[in-house]
Amino acid sequence: MATVTDPSSLASFSKCITRHLNLRFHVDFDRHVIKGNVALTIEALEDKLSSLILDTKDLKINKVTANGQDAKFTLGAAHSFNGSPLEITLPFELSRGQHVIIEVSYETSPQAFALQWLTPEQTAGKKHPYLFSQCQATHCRTMVPCQDTPSVKHTYYAQVSVPKELVAVMSAVRDGQEADPKDSSRTIYRFRQAVAMPSYLIAIVVGALESREIGPRTRVWSEKELVDLAAYEFAETEAMLKTAEQLAGPYVWGQYDLLVLPPSFPYGGMENPCLTFATPTLLAGDRSLSSVIAHEIAHSWTGNLVTTKTWEHFWLNEGHTVYLERMIAGRMFNEPFRQFKAMGGWKELQDSINTFGAKNPLTNLVPDLNEVNTDEAFSLVPYEKGFALLYHLEELLGGSEVFMGFVKSYIQMFAHNSVSTDDWKNYLYKYFTDKVDILNKVDWNGWMHTPGMPPVKTQYDTTLADACIALCKRWIKASEADLSSFSAADLQKLSSHQVIEFLALLLHEEPIPLSHVKRMQEVYNLNAVKNSEIRFRWLRVCVRAKWEEAVPLAFQMATEQGRMKFTRPLFRELYNFDKYREQTVSTFLKCRSAMHAVTAMLVAKDLKIDQGKSTAL
Repeated sequence: MATVTDPSSLASFSKCITRHLNLRFHVDFDRHVIKGNVALTIEALEDKLSSLILDTKDLKINKVTANGQDAKFTLGAAHSFNGSPLEITLPFELSRGQHVIIEVSYETSPQAFALQWLTPEQTAGKKHPYLFSQCQATHCRTMVPCQDTPSVKHTYYAQVSVPKELVAVMSAVRDGQEADPKDSSRTIYRFRQAVAMPSYLIAIVVGALESREIGPRTRVWSEKELVDLAAYEFAETEAMLKTAEQLAGPYVWGQYDLLVLPPSFPYGGMENPCLTFATPTLLAGDRSLSSVIAHEIAHSWTGNLVTTKTWEHFWLNEGHTVYLERMIAGRMFNEPFRQFKAMGGWKELQDSINTFGAKNPLTNLVPDLNEVNTDEAFSLVPYEKGFALLYHLEELLGGSEVFMGFVKSYIQMFAHNSVSTDDWKNYLYKYFTDKVDILNKVDWNGWMHTPGMPPVKTQYDTTLADACIALCKRWIKASEADLSSFSAADLQKLSSHQVIEFLALLLHEEPIPLSHVKRMQEVYNLNAVKNSEIRFRWLRVCVRAKWEEAVPLAFQMATEQGRMKFTRPLFRELYNFDKYREQTVSTFLKCRSAMHAVTAMLVAKDLKIDQGKSTAL
């Protein structure tokens, strides 16, 4: 078998592999650090193993032992984004198949990329500080010395000491709590994760958290100010889980909890096992944004159970997850709705590729990430280009039921493992052994290794999109005299998903005149809509039309939440409005310290601040 290499990891995982982590965290809110101790159970994959390398970044290493004996260690030269290799020399040799427990005592940096420390003022309750982690893709090494590659999967156990007025939760099953024997003002929370998973799925949150039960295996967690709204918003979670199980097989993780984070969380959701993280921008009060939760649920199979081998094959996680998410939607609603969501995804793919540039190699489905920061490579391409490929194969191979049979079999075949695109493709050919001639006609190079849009444009059922398309055309073609023909009734016939699509279609056209935007607000009152997906697109339409009254609202949305899907495009639109370019930069610089580190880095690049540090985008 060929040796697996990962350009995003410095660890020696071809020589030895982590089987289990035992974590002890002391969360220090005063110094913004975690004082950590990790015992890694490591198995030798070769004879005469006498040294190994772990991934670290900005960690202070105090001591290393191997089976209780002191071990020599050195931190290698720091790579600009991959961190520093922790080189450990064992006081003995291991034979292939033998295990060693490597224990590392260390401390994180206050600037650890995986961790965001919030002041009480940045929380809903305003009384207590808050900590959350985000390890995907390569930030676990800033929180734990580990083999920080999705090629390696391990179980973990954790004990977390926090101030007793706060609650800790992790991406694992809760295993009780007790007073900290070393400090009566603190509580220790315990967690166990018995299903092997990659390091990027280790997650921790500490805050003034409450929970509500919303199903036989589901609780929602958040600060008390949001917990009841979250319980309402995510009430359909168990129904989604059951639908996903019908499609993909048994749910193996036991508990499926949801946690609503403070606004600075940079993503819509994060599929941490047993504890999905969700952005508060989902709390629109109309249950229209459940596709994000369906996506994170789907990751329980595609991503968490079957995992990409390296980040270059990220589409295996995300393309399959989008496909499964839309299959869930099709089952819970109807097939036209699945098609409608697929159409919207195609447009989002176009937007993403336009932002990168159609010839940018990072728009390949399988990009080369050698000397590329995974944060800067992140985009919707693996999600939507991956989905488009799977949908194209569905059409070629016999429809959704036939192709979903393959997806379920693929999950069963590779459960608990990490896979590459070649592994997936070889299994595809094996499963469809009677349709090899059809598969041979697929332009695999065009799909996998060519930048830009896919080589095939799929035709989707437009039943639900036709009304959106018609309304968009009316606005584009309308003269000043036609504006009186629009009324509130135009939108009353549309679902929130269709309103989102209508605005997305407008963003694919030349900016509409200012008079049209003002009339749109007059008849539709979109400024009053709380649904974040509608508000985001509407404000972009306004800024493009150079409606100055909307500029403060756009700044407000860009800064009051940190979800990159919204924050980055809004800052880009404001930056492109020449009159407000200077204000855009100064607003960002003022808010930068309150943003998640990844968001701040990427918005800075969008606004051409800090240029020269990297050229990936």
